[in-house]
Amino acid sequence: MQITRFFVLLFLVFPFFAVSVHGAGVPVEYPEDVAARLQRRYDAMQSLTFNFFQDIRGEMSGRPRQGSGQAVFYKHDGKARMRWDYTHPDRQILISDGVTFSMYVENQQQLLVTPAENLDTDLTYSFFTGKGLLQRDFHIRPANEDEQPEDEAEFKVIKLIPKTPQSQVQDIHIWVTPESLIRRIKLQDHFGTITVLNLSDIETDTLSDKRPAEINAIFAFTPPEGTEIIRQ
Repeated sequence: MQITRFFVLLFLVFPFFAVSVHGAGVPVEYPEDVAARLQRRYDAMQSLTFNFFQDIRGEMSGRPRQGSGQAVFYKHDGKARMRWDYTHPDRQILISDGVTFSMYVENQQQLLVTPAENLDTDLTYSFFTGKGLLQRDFHIRPANEDEQPEDEAEFKVIKLIPKTPQSQVQDIHIWVTPESLIRRIKLQDHFGTITVLNLSDIETDTLSDKRPAEINAIFAFTPPEGTEIIRQ
């Protein structure tokens, strides 16, 4: 399994302004505005937890692949941590304590271990852990016409295009709630493979009252006996 990457936007035909007028003087929220409030919300939060459902499909990916589970992100004292628990179709655990990143694949009985700093170039990891900046890392554009939401009061959709070419990312669409939370991410690579990640049961700052020992336990994993450990 590969770590999913996320976030970007398209070619601007007309320049955007921070505030414009639509109809009878109603302010219009442009993609840059959505990205700015999204950045502010994620910069301010200390922890984030959610359930996810992932769907991957495309000519290069073979038959469609799906997965689901739970994820948690936590940042404190300059250290960013994360954990993804895939419970379907097979158990997989991706975990970083801020120093080491480990990926456990149960059906292969393997644990891959690598320095966490190798994740800093991963756009999704950087954003969720507070290291990434949307306006610095992406061109922010309007969503493609076929990705526009039916109800803009429920979601705003923006498109992100990496400013630095990424081997696994061509563009990303993200669905943003009025509360400035991400509910859906759609990533397309250069070979037409599309990864969609739907988030639910999103909670923020629920780890704030936990003791350090409890936090450490969340971002620790001991593989079963007999697991092959591969260090890179």
